[in-house]
Amino acid sequence: MKQKFSNARESFLQRRYGVRLGRRYVLAAASVVLMGVIGCSQVNTSTSAFAQSRLPRSESSISKQVSNPESKLVAANTKFGFKLFSEVLKNDDGKNIFVSPSSVAIALAMTYNGASGSTKEAMTKALELQGLNLQQINSSNAVLKKLLENPDPKVQLTIANSLWANKDASFNPDFLQTNRDFYTARVTNLNFTDADALNIINEWVNENTSGKINKIVEKIEPNEVLFLINAIYFKGSWTNEFDKQQTAEYPFYLTSGKQKQHSMMSQSGDYRYYENKQFQAVSLPYGQGDKISFYIFLPKQNSSLKSFYQNLNAQNWENWMTQFSKHEGFVRLPRFKMDYDVTLNDALTALGMGEAFSNTANFSLMGKNLKMSEVKHKTFVEVNEEGTEAAAATSVAIMPVSAQLPPQEPFRMIVDRPFFCTIRDNQTGSILFMGSIVEPLS
Repeated sequence: MKQKFSNARESFLQRRYGVRLGRRYVLAAASVVLMGVIGCSQVNTSTSAFAQSRLPRSESSISKQVSNPESKLVAANTKFGFKLFSEVLKNDDGKNIFVSPSSVAIALAMTYNGASGSTKEAMTKALELQGLNLQQINSSNAVLKKLLENPDPKVQLTIANSLWANKDASFNPDFLQTNRDFYTARVTNLNFTDADALNIINEWVNENTSGKINKIVEKIEPNEVLFLINAIYFKGSWTNEFDKQQTAEYPFYLTSGKQKQHSMMSQSGDYRYYENKQFQAVSLPYGQGDKISFYIFLPKQNSSLKSFYQNLNAQNWENWMTQFSKHEGFVRLPRFKMDYDVTLNDALTALGMGEAFSNTANFSLMGKNLKMSEVKHKTFVEVNEEGTEAAAATSVAIMPVSAQLPPQEPFRMIVDRPFFCTIRDNQTGSILFMGSIVEPLS
């Protein structure tokens, strides 16, 4: 069944766009927020809450409310993303890390619709949502989803949301409908005591990440009544293909000072590039344009990744993004593939959201006597040489004109030591993924 789904998707893209994506660059992320009942309180029994919900509003009625996504929401997500990444680093320092701040932010935004009182205030601060009302947050997320998805014929990006509720629990119909309207969330009643419930939830995640993440919920605890899940799937071709014949074994220097031989891809060309005293950075685009790029930040040899992270924040990030300019150069980077999973309770508590996990939590707009029990996050990433020639042909045409700049010596960027990377939507500024790669794995 999974293979048929994958083949059908591939066949559709081939018929529509005349291309075969193959195994280009694949990313998948899933986040889940688990809601539990406080203490021994009983959730009111009701199976009619879903039936009482209003019919979903049309997509056009939502899009009319906001013509463009709020730049404040993108800025908030960026601030939250770097704060979250910093907290994850504290626990997994020295390890490969790859997270999707967008996935976590969306899952928590759905949950935020049920928060009230001091719990809502704590989430507002942690998620950097000050100055945005709930309507703006929801409307902006709806429009942002439309802008991000399927940005290019050679790039596939899908964002899926779902709510899975215990059939014996009662939830505010407005809360459920809001998540349907603005997050196009699938809302499903399940018997959590049924052995198939876990498989049904995980099969949805598996399908919406094209099989890259096959399980996000390991177990349904007796007191858990609701799962809010976001899944992001990305598959894209480099604008300029890496020649496999140029891939060779080179040393990669680990933080410990040891080195390992690893397959490294090489390429010369014109890139959006930035360099300062601390690091080199390059933007490698996907598809026919520069809408989505893979950014690599490589600390100088007299610096370190740890020093780089001390300066990694939203303000510096926005400044760095304005410094990139077209530059001829040579890039060598490792192929790598990895899975990553993390429980985010501690990180979110450190950001000020601890009340949401406590018995004093107030999610009264969602239902009675609820708190967050666990926030889990999983990602998958694979980087290799493959791309499409058609995409390569259109890349240079849309690069910023820099003919008036004085001639510069071509740069050389050899990514042979730990580095930071992101996947960024350049049109909206949204950071879809970010990672710390200290040891590339095949």
